[in-house]
Amino acid sequence: MDTGFASRFFTASDGLKLHARDYGPLASPALPVICLPGFARTAADFHEVALALSQDETKPRRVLALDYRGRGLSAYDANWKNYDIRVELDDLMQVLVVAGIERAAFIGTSRGGLLTMALAAARPAVITGVVFNDVGPVIDARGLLRIRGYVGKLPKPRSFSEGAEILKRLSDQQFPLLGDAEWDLMARRTWTDRDGPLRPDYDTNLMKVLEELDLEAPLPVLWPYFEALQGVPVLAIRGANSDLLAEKTLQEMAERHPDCETHVTPGQGHAPLLGSKDMIRRIGKLIAKAERRAG
Repeated sequence: MDTGFASRFFTASDGLKLHARDYGPLASPALPVICLPGFARTAADFHEVALALSQDETKPRRVLALDYRGRGLSAYDANWKNYDIRVELDDLMQVLVVAGIERAAFIGTSRGGLLTMALAAARPAVITGVVFNDVGPVIDARGLLRIRGYVGKLPKPRSFSEGAEILKRLSDQQFPLLGDAEWDLMARRTWTDRDGPLRPDYDTNLMKVLEELDLEAPLPVLWPYFEALQGVPVLAIRGANSDLLAEKTLQEMAERHPDCETHVTPGQGHAPLLGSKDMIRRIGKLIAKAERRAG
C-alpha cells in the first residue's frame, strides 16, 4: 500500500534511533514543514495534513513528521528521565541537520508547540512560521492533570473498536461531535498491533515524567520563548473545549504578537484534529504566508 511517506531513521546524539515520516519530494524548492506531535502521540496524527501539503498540485513540499524518543517507531530510552524537553530539543536539532533542513515552518501540537518555542530560543533562524495546536506560553494545570490521569494507564483493548469505545468514554465531553470513524482512527493512533496484541504506541514510562510534575506549584510561564517568534507569522489554534490552553492565553498571544492569527475549533478539546479540509486550508494559508516572508 502506498502510504504517501517514507520511514526515515536518524541517530540521536546519545546513539538512540529516532524515526520520522518523510512526505513529499526531498528536493522540492518549496518551504519544508516539520510536524511535532503531543506528549504521548506520534507522527501519525499529522497524516492527512502532511499528505495534503506534500501532494499539493501547484506546490508539493517536503513534510517531516517526528516520533520523539519512546514514541511510535523511535527506540525507547532505557532511562525514562531522558523523556525531557531539553533532550527532545537536541534530538530535533539533530534530525534537522541530518535531513538537511535549514529553514522550515513548524506545526506543533501540545508538547510539539513547547518544543517549537524552545527551538525559537535556541535556533531562531530555522523557524519561518508556526502553527500552535492547542498550546501556548501558559499551560492550564487542569489539562495536565487530566493527561496524567490516562497516559500509561489506559485499559488494554482487545480490538481497535474496543479501543475506540474506551477513548470515547474518556474524551466524549471534550469531543462531543466526533463520529465512529473518527474515534476508530484515534484508537489506531493511540494503540498499535505491530508486535501482536494491542499496546500503547509509546513507552508507558512516560507516565513517570508526568508523575514527577508538581501541579500544586505554579507552572513556568513561557512568554519570553514566545517573544522569540516575533519575526514570523503564527497561527494559534484552540479547541473550544480545551482544558490546556485557556481562552485568555489565546487572546494574549494575539495581542503580544504582531502577526498571530487565532482560530477556535468548535466541538473539540485538547487537541483539535488537523485532518479536516478547513484545518488543512488554514494551515496551508499560514505556510504560504511564511514562505512569502522567507523569500
